Amino acid sequence: MLSSIPPRCRRHFPSPHSLLSHLHLLLNLHTSPPKTPPNSLSTLNPPRNSLPNPTLDLSNSIHNLSNSTKSLDFDQTTVLQTLSCYASDWKKAFEFFNWVETQCGFQHTTETCNRMIDILGKFFEFDLALNLIEVMKKSQCSMPDYTTFRVMFKRYVSAHLVNEAICLFDKLNGFGLRDEVSFSNLVDALCEYKHVIEAEELCLGKDGKNLGFGLSTKIYNMILRGWFKIGWWAKCREFWEEMDRIGVRKDLHSYSIYMDICCKGGKPWKAVKLFKEMKKKGIKLDVVAYNTAIRAVGLCDGVDVAVRLSREMMELGCEPNVVTYNIIVKFLCENGRVREAYKVLDKMSKRGCAPNVLTYHCIFGCLEKPREILELFDGMIGSGVRPRMDTYVMLMRKFGRWGFLRPLFVVWKKMEEHGLAPDEFAYNALIDALVQKGMIDMARKYDEEMLAKGISAKPRAELGTKLVTGESDDGLLMKSIRARISKTAHWWSRKRNISCGTLVKTGSQ
Repeated sequence: MLSSIPPRCRRHFPSPHSLLSHLHLLLNLHTSPPKTPPNSLSTLNPPRNSLPNPTLDLSNSIHNLSNSTKSLDFDQTTVLQTLSCYASDWKKAFEFFNWVETQCGFQHTTETCNRMIDILGKFFEFDLALNLIEVMKKSQCSMPDYTTFRVMFKRYVSAHLVNEAICLFDKLNGFGLRDEVSFSNLVDALCEYKHVIEAEELCLGKDGKNLGFGLSTKIYNMILRGWFKIGWWAKCREFWEEMDRIGVRKDLHSYSIYMDICCKGGKPWKAVKLFKEMKKKGIKLDVVAYNTAIRAVGLCDGVDVAVRLSREMMELGCEPNVVTYNIIVKFLCENGRVREAYKVLDKMSKRGCAPNVLTYHCIFGCLEKPREILELFDGMIGSGVRPRMDTYVMLMRKFGRWGFLRPLFVVWKKMEEHGLAPDEFAYNALIDALVQKGMIDMARKYDEEMLAKGISAKPRAELGTKLVTGESDDGLLMKSIRARISKTAHWWSRKRNISCGTLVKTGSQ
């Protein structure tokens, strides 16, 4: 497949041998079960007089892995999981994506290509993403689908390239996908990334009449949720009333969204009133509506009333989901009732509703003893819940704030053992903790490692990386914004021959 990509787009493919050491651990994790249990995270004994920097002696392993690639039988799940591990390093992800096809004979599917496109778009590599879509179009095994373009809409809009996302939608006739589903995906991306003004203009403006299909309640719900995302409460109320004026038939999702708006807007009693109104109208309630009502009741009347409503929900035959339990656990933790939160955690497993990573986040947030946190982290991994990158960052920031480096490096080591590449937030959490403890040389080492990977480092006076003495936070923010504009402009200038310097200067005004 990738042999069809133009040479200028294949410049990012280094030799596959450089990736073998990175893949060794991932292949063991994904292609065969571990023969021995992992070391407990509760062990707080890193090597004395040095900070842990775990490396594997792979001199023989690389040779063995290289010789055995032809016999490896990669499946889609393994490839997807490995790409997810490299989500913070697009070059390694792209290298693996090519290597697994050319060296191992894996036939890429639509799902694996979509994951690669998502990673490329995250780093503004839109040329590579668009070329990959063209290659997908030529293969029966990886034809572009709605998800392909939903990912592209999301990445374009997140980079504030709204016109490009709309132009891409207009080109979907060539793929047979320019219909209401793709339009819904486009509007959803615009509203998700706070371009709701453009979304409303696209749907309700003059261009909305030339779409070739009508607007469903789902589209109006997306726009309502878009105003909610930017926290414009008055506009939410105005649009809610506008839906009545133009005759939009509100459904269960409309009410659920507006109930959530009332909760987040500081008026949970209005959400409770809407909940009662739904029951009077005979609208069949689902678990999402109940979850919002439970949150609203908990804010108004406390966690005990919220628990009673959850029991009422179960008595009426609506089974709670993991979000329901997460709401209860969060309320209990916020009220200092941690032991009761642990009981709810045990009850979830017995009821067949396995806790997710957010359940543990609620409890991590209120624990105050490093050993207790690490024991719960051990239990989380042992139960099959895979920590996310923000889980590691949350714990590292917590330990760094307390000044505990040993548990911080236990978490860092576990992150590497799971094959996750540290992102900007993980590096900053580690470096900040080292600077706070006065370990400047080690902090500088990780700062340089961060820059070598192409990840923007936060300016720090202690490391001599602060650009201008006495520079304000607003000045640093503007430099960060200009850097983002410059990266976007670099891609854009190749499309329209616009000077990058002109765009950066315009963005800074």
